[in-house]
Amino acid sequence: MAKELYVGHLPYEATQDDLRRLFSVAGTVTSVHIITDPASGKSKGCGYVRMASEEELQEAIECLDGAMMENRVITVSIANPQKQAPKHAPGASRNTKPGSRRARAQQKSTQKP
Repeated sequence: MAKELYVGHLPYEATQDDLRRLFSVAGTVTSVHIITDPASGKSKGCGYVRMASEEELQEAIECLDGAMMENRVITVSIANPQKQAPKHAPGASRNTKPGSRRARAQQKSTQKP
């Protein structure tokens, strides 16, 4: 059950309170998160909004996809699930490509004389 929306093309000045107010026209907003650059702390122009129910989520898409927010046309869609990073075996190097110098060195170090 998807209850999270991706919101793109946000004005860089938009705040989480602005998004909460905008999306409250479609129903109960349970959380808002604007994506920011870790180094500068500035908005990347996108975010996520969680709605209380599927019906409110669909209402938000119908009402707000293509809406104007501070002279920008925003996009609203169902958020894709976050991809999990592949798990690596303990002690295995993530950057070892077959045939690379590092792979050959690891292979030599594990071979018995």
